[in-house]
Amino acid sequence: MSDFRSDTVTQPTDAMKKAMLEAPLGDDVFGDDPTVNRLQELAADMLGFEAALLAPSGTQTNLIALMTHCQRGDEAIVGQQWHTYRWEAGGMAVLGSIQPQPLEHQPDGTIALADIEAAIKPDDPHFARTRLVALENTTGGRVLPLAYMRDVQALAARHGLRTHIDGARLFNAAVAMAEAEGGDPVQQAKEICRGYDSVSLCLSKGLGAPIGSLLLGSKDFIRQARRIRKMLGGGMRQAGMIAAAGVYALQHNVRRMADDHANARLLAEGLSRIAASHARLQGRSIAHAANTNIVFFDVDAIVADDVLRHLAENDVKITAGTQRLKDRAMKRIRWVTHLDVDRADVERALRVLAAF
Repeated sequence: MSDFRSDTVTQPTDAMKKAMLEAPLGDDVFGDDPTVNRLQELAADMLGFEAALLAPSGTQTNLIALMTHCQRGDEAIVGQQWHTYRWEAGGMAVLGSIQPQPLEHQPDGTIALADIEAAIKPDDPHFARTRLVALENTTGGRVLPLAYMRDVQALAARHGLRTHIDGARLFNAAVAMAEAEGGDPVQQAKEICRGYDSVSLCLSKGLGAPIGSLLLGSKDFIRQARRIRKMLGGGMRQAGMIAAAGVYALQHNVRRMADDHANARLLAEGLSRIAASHARLQGRSIAHAANTNIVFFDVDAIVADDVLRHLAENDVKITAGTQRLKDRAMKRIRWVTHLDVDRADVERALRVLAAF
């Protein structure tokens, strides 16, 4: 089985399991689990924040951030396709009474600065109070340019707004920047975060931990966030077993993400060749290569179900959704490379698709 559905399907390695079993434990709701405290301090130091908070999921760390930054009736500016708006069950509105102001993306995944500025509401009782700008990096596997991150932060500062990064795959962005520009991925990650009020980091995607996400910010912000976490049911007791996996992931699995990116490039190149050389797919499919670990492959709806069935019958797992490109109905197949997908898996998946 080659499972390309998501980097969330990764299994903890034997070394990670050993670290989990040997972790010293306490009660994290009382703040005395030594392994949780170690993880939070390690992450805060790596990313340049004063403090961090462990929670069960990225959905929860994003919601905690939104509810800490915003009060009832406040507004957060977000992207139409970003998780905080589209993929987290409307939590900011349903549970936080926060109004999302979603904006369309540019082709490179950014939101135009002019669109962000135009969406900021005047101080008028008719409007929700614009309080927060939330970004996502990476977004659809694409890295938001560092200069853009600085520009958004500066724009928000001019208007007195707070800023949050959904950095579920933050280290994928940092590794890609290090690959392109040189330097150390951890330092690149710290540079992405510089100036932002909070960041959410997922431990259970490319980092390979089985569960957990971190929220990072100032000491005062995290103190308030801890109260929200308790309200949302995210307080855990002997959470050191989870935290130990996060410590191991941060210490051992950041730089190895370069392998996932190389496998994604290999996959994208192979998908493009297949699309160009097979009559049933020619002109109907295109590989969209991200610069990290996510690749999209658009297949004409006429053949899409047959393609998906063929992959499933040959033990290649993927996800797909309906897409419209101009006047053509498409299926967009999403491939994600990760710790448990190696070069051999990519080559086998390409052979299976070529056989179609």
